[in-house]
Amino acid sequence: MSTNHVVSKSMQHRLANDPMLVLNKMASQNGSVNLGLGFPNFPPPNHITQALADAATGENHMLHHYTRPYGHPRLVNILARLYSNLLSISLDPLDHILTTIGAFQGLSSICQSLIHPGDEVILLEPFYSPYRNMLEMRGAVPVFVPLRPYDDGSGQSSANWVFDKAELQNAVTNKTKAIFLNTPMNPLGKVFDREELLEISDLCIKHNLLCVTDEVYEWLIYGRKQHIRIASFPNMWERTVTLGSAGKSFSVTGWKVGWCIGPKHLIKVLQNYHFSSIRTSPTISQEAVAVALEKEMLVLNTPESYFYTLSKDMEGKRNRMCKYLDNAGFQAITPDGGYYIIADISSIQARSVGNEEKTDEALDYRFAKWAVTEKKLCVLPMSIFYSENHRHLCEKYVRICFVKTDETLEKAKEILDDWKQN
Repeated sequence: MSTNHVVSKSMQHRLANDPMLVLNKMASQNGSVNLGLGFPNFPPPNHITQALADAATGENHMLHHYTRPYGHPRLVNILARLYSNLLSISLDPLDHILTTIGAFQGLSSICQSLIHPGDEVILLEPFYSPYRNMLEMRGAVPVFVPLRPYDDGSGQSSANWVFDKAELQNAVTNKTKAIFLNTPMNPLGKVFDREELLEISDLCIKHNLLCVTDEVYEWLIYGRKQHIRIASFPNMWERTVTLGSAGKSFSVTGWKVGWCIGPKHLIKVLQNYHFSSIRTSPTISQEAVAVALEKEMLVLNTPESYFYTLSKDMEGKRNRMCKYLDNAGFQAITPDGGYYIIADISSIQARSVGNEEKTDEALDYRFAKWAVTEKKLCVLPMSIFYSENHRHLCEKYVRICFVKTDETLEKAKEILDDWKQN
């Protein structure tokens, strides 16, 4: 039996028993408040839905037909303008950008065309679980380097989770092809600072590694943190592919519009794969996103910008949800960006899962199944974002999505308040 076949069977079993699918099904069956699913349940801004309506009902009937395979012209042009400013690089809309069916399909294209069977790829833990799945489907080998928390006396924050420099350096072998970076990070909410990114960029340059940087939460930054783009670092542009998402930026996750940005020699490979496998992405949604981005370009970094107001609004929701969790006996790890809070369940897990029969299931997974059934609150176990060898580092944490309506957050508060009393 081949190694690839063994890996495939193992992955099929893992996917068939994915805790995310199990818990979401349980949440539906139990009528639970679902803070496990990572999407906003509030409407997108009026101007972007109006742009979609105008594209669908306007006089330009060609918007109902195929557009340029590698990206709708209006969209790649505005993306080139926007990211030329953000990266301080002059981008060619035709050579440096590929639009995709969500950033997810962009990630898949990268794994299928730039990564080869047998390549090793470094993943920083906790990692977005599809990274591992896509790499293993390709026959590549994920190599895991965990972030660990430290206490500096400043409180519990995602910034306190860091990688060990020596451990990261030792993860590189002669088979290492790439490192995947996610900032802001799902599920931790960590925003990597300049010093950390320099450490990663130095490693990439020294060993000639590809850097795949998933920046879909780039506009969801809280407090005084800043989103720093590693592709703008010296000698990094030519080895970096950056993933972006209209779904996360404009709260339209169901539109599935994403993009890959990078140097011509990498984007050309992605374009060729995209043309052979997808051919072209939907035209109307790309047109609407282009119109919305054109509006954002005029008001970027001002209170009139949706990116600005979304970040401020979500920061308020983050603060409220952290308070609710802390009051209930959880210990919230305050995220600096993204959609999620991770919370320490150490002080409350004993009375929920401590007396169960022995099982191979991770403690946080057992806790999550108990919570969705007994407390009618769906959260996700952190162990699904770690490798088996490092599962012990995360079993006392769960992930909670706070990018929800005020009504949903208040329902969660009621559950948590009752939890505290009991």
